Amino acid sequence: MALIQGWLPPTRPNYHLILTFWQISYPIFGSMQWAVSWYGMGKTSVPSRLNLPGRVAWLTMEVPGFMTLLYHMRTMPALHGVEDLPWQNRVLAGLFVIHYIYRAILFPYLQPSMAPIHVAVWASALLFQVLNGTCLGSWLAAYGPVTQEEWASQSSTLQFVGGIAIFYLGLASNFFHDDELREIRRREQQRQDRLRSQGQAGSIEKHYQIPQAGLFKYMLYPHYLSEWVEWLGFWMAAGFSCVPARAFLLNEVAAMLPRAVNGKKWYAEKFGQEKISKKWAIIPGVW
Repeated sequence: MALIQGWLPPTRPNYHLILTFWQISYPIFGSMQWAVSWYGMGKTSVPSRLNLPGRVAWLTMEVPGFMTLLYHMRTMPALHGVEDLPWQNRVLAGLFVIHYIYRAILFPYLQPSMAPIHVAVWASALLFQVLNGTCLGSWLAAYGPVTQEEWASQSSTLQFVGGIAIFYLGLASNFFHDDELREIRRREQQRQDRLRSQGQAGSIEKHYQIPQAGLFKYMLYPHYLSEWVEWLGFWMAAGFSCVPARAFLLNEVAAMLPRAVNGKKWYAEKFGQEKISKKWAIIPGVW
């Protein structure tokens, strides 16, 4: 059943319109972050009447991505006469869902605390997810390769398996470095618990340290880099001619690179330039 006739799921002409908008709009939006230091979530979140509770906002802006992809995978094959999707399509859809089960659902649950998220950031992220889920879901369900013969020219088995391996390497690194950030909060939470047991009050909502484990020894945002590695592997597995996968990776870089560079400035202001002088922001040897 179509949610929006001709658009959800999209006809082929509308798919190309959405994909074109997706490729152009978010790199422009992301580049605007180079001009401003404000970003209304995480450590740069500030009090505002337009803030949403961190966990609720995160869940509701991230979940629509994989739900949109699954919706297209469920509805589009029958509309386009595809009786049985190749295993490659299902594996790629599964990788996307695996990532977002962690990122959208487990991540906010595992966080000891989450700062409020501004409604503008929430709306931008929600649109990002819906556009991405629509483009990737449409490609996987009908508008990309839907036979083994088409996959033979799209991505060889060796390339596909290599891409999956890179994806899982990035996913494992992402979780490891996310957990190092959580460990900082957990240690502070334990300290605050001890203070409360002594009759003193405290909060871990805005507690920060410079993490040191893993790739944090060399850079401040290895969890961002790890996510790029994930989607590079996904793009490789899908075939380098897969425009939605390429657009997803480039849009992530456009959104997260200025955030990491501005974040390094925040660390310098918070802890002093000498404490981070030997660390890159996100790409060792480059930035």
